[in-house]
Amino acid sequence: MKRRTAVKAMALSSVTPMFLPQAFTSLKKLLGVKEAAFKSTWENWPNMKWIGPEFWGNRLQDWELLEGKASCVISAPNRALHVLTHQLGDTSKDFEQSVSILWNNSDLIGKAEAYAGFRLGAKGRFPDYRSAAVFGEGLDVGVNGAGQLFIGENTSRDTIDLAQDINLSLKAEYAEGKYKLVLSANILGEKDPQVSLVKSDIDPEVLVGNIALVSHCPQKLGGEKALASFGDWMFSGDKIVEKADQLFGPICFAQYTLHKGILKMTAQLAPVEEIEGLKISLQIKEGEAWQSIQESDLDPIGRIAQFRIQDWQKDKVFPFRVHLEVPLKNRNQDFDFYGEIAAEPASTEELKVAVFSCNADHGFPDEEVSIHVKKHQPDMALFLGDQFYEGTGGFGIQTDRIEKSSLDYLRKWYMFGWSYRNIFRKVPTAFIPDDHDVYHGNVWGEGGKHAPSDQGWGYVAQDQGGYKMAAEWVNMIQATQTSHLPDPYDPRPVKQGINVYYTDWSYGGVSFAILEDRKFKSAPKNVLPEEAKIQNGFIQNTEFDIKKYYDIDAELLGQRQMDFLKNWAENWDNGVEMKAVCSQTNFCTVATLPEGSIIDSIVPSLAIPEKGEYVTGDAPTSDMDSNGWPQKGRDEAVRVIRKAFALHIAGDQHLASTVHYGVDEFRDSGYAFAGPALNNLWPRRWWPQVSEDHQPIPGKEKNTGDFMDGFGNKMTIHAVANPYKTGFEPSRIYDRGTGYGIITFDKSNRKMKIECWPRNVDPISNPTGQYEGWPIEVSQDDNYARKAVGYLPEIQVRGVKRPLLQLVNEKTGELEYALRLKGDSFTPKVFSNDPFQVILIDTESRKKVEKTKIEIAERQSDPLIFDFS
Repeated sequence: MKRRTAVKAMALSSVTPMFLPQAFTSLKKLLGVKEAAFKSTWENWPNMKWIGPEFWGNRLQDWELLEGKASCVISAPNRALHVLTHQLGDTSKDFEQSVSILWNNSDLIGKAEAYAGFRLGAKGRFPDYRSAAVFGEGLDVGVNGAGQLFIGENTSRDTIDLAQDINLSLKAEYAEGKYKLVLSANILGEKDPQVSLVKSDIDPEVLVGNIALVSHCPQKLGGEKALASFGDWMFSGDKIVEKADQLFGPICFAQYTLHKGILKMTAQLAPVEEIEGLKISLQIKEGEAWQSIQESDLDPIGRIAQFRIQDWQKDKVFPFRVHLEVPLKNRNQDFDFYGEIAAEPASTEELKVAVFSCNADHGFPDEEVSIHVKKHQPDMALFLGDQFYEGTGGFGIQTDRIEKSSLDYLRKWYMFGWSYRNIFRKVPTAFIPDDHDVYHGNVWGEGGKHAPSDQGWGYVAQDQGGYKMAAEWVNMIQATQTSHLPDPYDPRPVKQGINVYYTDWSYGGVSFAILEDRKFKSAPKNVLPEEAKIQNGFIQNTEFDIKKYYDIDAELLGQRQMDFLKNWAENWDNGVEMKAVCSQTNFCTVATLPEGSIIDSIVPSLAIPEKGEYVTGDAPTSDMDSNGWPQKGRDEAVRVIRKAFALHIAGDQHLASTVHYGVDEFRDSGYAFAGPALNNLWPRRWWPQVSEDHQPIPGKEKNTGDFMDGFGNKMTIHAVANPYKTGFEPSRIYDRGTGYGIITFDKSNRKMKIECWPRNVDPISNPTGQYEGWPIEVSQDDNYARKAVGYLPEIQVRGVKRPLLQLVNEKTGELEYALRLKGDSFTPKVFSNDPFQVILIDTESRKKVEKTKIEIAERQSDPLIFDFS
């Protein structure tokens, strides 16, 4: 089945869960006419930077409601305002439209290249109204700056005076297999058309899809002046198809976490902050009634409402809704977003986690992902960065003025939520922003400093380290994505007042350390010798050996996060059976490029091989965007993480892999899973040259086994999802190793099952359809696989179940590792002949029993008895 056919089938069969339709508020249905007819009711809304839940504007910051009209507040190319709830169907029926237009930009009068009017039959990349709303191209008809009417390339001889409000009307009539369009315009208030234009022989397929208002001005003529304002938009006819559930906003989506009895939720709203008298509340359903449990204010920049509820009853499912009361001019209107607070899985049950990252807009609205992920029935979700890219939705980025740049960000963030909100509507979810979320190709945060962009926005700025965007903007995007996470471990802001969010999230018997890879990291250009010639984190001097620069003064996670990790590894909350670390990227570089390449900008243009083909001539890269650099900081972090027997879960790499880390020896640390990209903008690959004596993982491809990355970091590759030609269309989605991960924590058996799924595979109908090499099962012990020098005497526990073990080296005073015991006996492995302190803790009562000066056991040593009774 070709991709486009599959998408259409899914779009028609998908149903938004728990959706309860709300009344139209920016449109109304006209009564007393023969066919369906609708009219905009913008006059009932106050002024605001949003057009209403029935509409989508391109761009968000370019459309405002002003004095009851939808105003395009810029003169720029291809600004369109789509209606979401009504489309032109594929029936051969008639329809008509009308709208009043006020031409605002007098500088463009006489310029025929500028125009305003209707867009008909707009179609996107896929047969979905959302795709059409964002990317839709169609037949434009209207009035140009010279006052001429136009239908496509055809223009009228006569003109109309643009200095006055005009009424633009369109009639579409079907006859003998073709459509005839009649476009007319008159001065508002006059009855007879002043100008008309007719075009016949229009193919019916042209008039299937979205309908929109359009305001267009070539870039060379454009500027900050508003081009046109539209009012009283009416459309009618049997060809108009109504789908009332296709609203978006004013409550766009909501995400939540539950941690130690505290529920935190962030609701993302549309830009309605200018409306006075808004009331926002979180409500839960008890019986048949909805009860309000907390109210919130609306953040005026991020447009979020935050809720924090103490003493949450975590063992019960609660339907919730975010409720918004909006005082319109003609009435008060209620809006709701529905979801579910899941019951937290017991600490002894399995916990299934869905893992996502790297979401370009190639497959928007990505309906197949939500459908397939739902079939796994995950308990929680992790979105590990690059929720979008700078090019998402077209138009690039706007970086000036917080009132504009915040809306620029929100349009991309809304698209993300539009695609995936049904994944996290009913399960708790963590988001962590990565470099592209803050409009960087790569970001080395250097403790939050400012990256000057006066010499350019690209490499020259980001290579200096820090953040290019204003601190207020960075804090805004962090709030929209992370304010629902458990409270930060150490909330002190970094430089410029930029906030932090690194934290611990305990859920369902698993503790997740959520890190910020980028914020504290040194910029390589600032710490490596100038002779390295760093550009975008790559060494341009082929004679420079990065492996010789291990002991440089460079930060990776920063001391504050290292202190947090050490504390997290040592201390386990009651009920926590296993641990995992979540971060933007992994602690090695699993990527190759054609030998001799000095930067990875060639990646998108590299040929995609046939399935089964092994690409030759590649060599490992030295990409300092990964956590493989700085090597010393990498080793220090991996040494701490393994003390908690933690699995590492990451995104960023655009290449799915499961790796076993090594520090001093191969496989002496923990496992890591870097998930595949949802939509892959940068299809990296792993095709290392291998020697004849190389030993791959038994039964797997020769690019598995022990390798060193470009920095000399030890890594054992267990599986990698290289791009290959799949035969599915569009190839830029399916030939680039796209998909998602599923990780199941089996707490009873202390095992982790790692799955890696292509996004277009149905896991029910094709249960063996994972990427080659997966699933992979890892035991908890495998996450500290360092070879033992010896073993302490057996520990025997009495009077408590599954206490926490802390093993401390008495010579160094450092924690060797900490682990929740599975039974009532355990034999600790150690890595030196030093004496050790063995501490057992009942994490429920906090009672502690310890023994000191314990050394490696002789063969017949007596057990160590820890009696809590």
